Amino acid sequence: MAIIDLLASTGMRVGELVNLDIEDINFEERECVVFGKGDKERKVYFDARTKIHLKNYLDLRNDENPALFVSLNAPYERLQISGVEIRVRELGRSLNLEKIHPHKFRRTMATRAIDKGMPIELVQKL
Repeated sequence: MAIIDLLASTGMRVGELVNLDIEDINFEERECVVFGKGDKERKVYFDARTKIHLKNYLDLRNDENPALFVSLNAPYERLQISGVEIRVRELGRSLNLEKIHPHKFRRTMATRAIDKGMPIELVQKL
């Protein structure tokens, strides 16, 4: 849930997600800094539900890896893009949903922002 909520509420790229460290998350401000294409730094904001799911996920972890998301089994390595893609596809299949992939959350967030009146020029900068 933490991965899905973070992707959906921020619209970040999956590559940005897997590069996040725990220390990059500011729970108080519900924000984090990601490094996008061309190493461009930008702040993204997440909602209260995402904050709850992130905290619950981190409370369950018992490793010392600084990465925000790690593999399910020891030695708990940083989760890779392919790992996120696999988990999202498997979740989609378990819900009888086809064509579910991480980038769909980014596109959905952009569509919602436009529908709510955000200028397309700002959406393109996300």
